[in-house]
Amino acid sequence: MTAPVFVVDTARLAAATPGTVVRLDGAEGRHAAAVKRLTTGEAVTLTDGLGLGGDGTVSAVHGKDALDVTLDELRAEPGPSPRIVVVQALPKGDRGELAVETMTEVGVDVVIPWSASRCITQWKGDRGAKALAKWRSTAREAGKQARRLRFPEVREPMTTRQLGPLLAAAAFAAVLHEEGAEPLATAELPGSGDLVLVVGPEGGVAPEELAAFAEAGARPYRLGPSVLRTSTAGVAAGALLLGRTGRWS
Repeated sequence: MTAPVFVVDTARLAAATPGTVVRLDGAEGRHAAAVKRLTTGEAVTLTDGLGLGGDGTVSAVHGKDALDVTLDELRAEPGPSPRIVVVQALPKGDRGELAVETMTEVGVDVVIPWSASRCITQWKGDRGAKALAKWRSTAREAGKQARRLRFPEVREPMTTRQLGPLLAAAAFAAVLHEEGAEPLATAELPGSGDLVLVVGPEGGVAPEELAAFAEAGARPYRLGPSVLRTSTAGVAAGALLLGRTGRWS
């Protein structure tokens, strides 16, 4: 079984060398000591979620609040290339967290919430802030579960108008659509830059949104013969691109 992952701040890992003892405290320390009940000698991995990581063993346990980890090896994971960016329309209920969780497990690098015109759910005021915080927390916890050193970035929500410049600047931009003339599986992909996938809501991408995205350079592509839910389309498309670009090889 692989070692559990815990998050520490960048400064602690950046200053560490093999043999350094790092104190794991706060919420992460309590989780390790009281929930995971780790004991001396057990293997753990520490990361800042931004690409820095360290493998080590528990060298001391301080009650139920903290433990010490002696680092054996330090790692720096380079930024991904090409980078997979998913623009995710806001789903109903908890399907947004499901989408973020599974996209994180697959290996998506950036998730952007999108307030599409046909979204039943709309993020406004405190409700929107809480929903965004939940997406970010989900990405963090799923990143730990997936043993990632670099967690996906969950950005501020964007409108259709705001997405235009993002799509225009992408190395490759696609709108997942069941009526797309070309399958994503055969699309010509660049070897670097951002590969941006737009995932519409359950009601579909509106014609005016398709037109705006096309003007920005994002063409419609289909995944396959079946129509996926908005909470699973980004996962399937992200996995397809990760395989095709060689990041899974």
